[in-house]
Amino acid sequence: MSIRFDDKKPSSPGGRRPGREYALALAARGAKVVVNDLGGARDGTGHSDAALKVVDEIKAAGGEAMSNGGKRHRIRAE
Repeated sequence: MSIRFDDKKPSSPGGRRPGREYALALAARGAKVVVNDLGGARDGTGHSDAALKVVDEIKAAGGEAMSNGGKRHRIRAE
């Protein structure tokens, strides 16, 4: 039996380990992943290149993903 997440829209905690691994695993099982990273600086400002790289990896493998720099409770999956 295989666990699938087709058409589910989970949020992954960041573009680095273990968040990266979660995002890739969820996308491989059909999820449309939001890679969430509050930013490149300690205070949450800026944008994380790590999150963008994970999104690129997922898309290159045929999956759907986007990055988000805001707080996860504010994400609205359409």
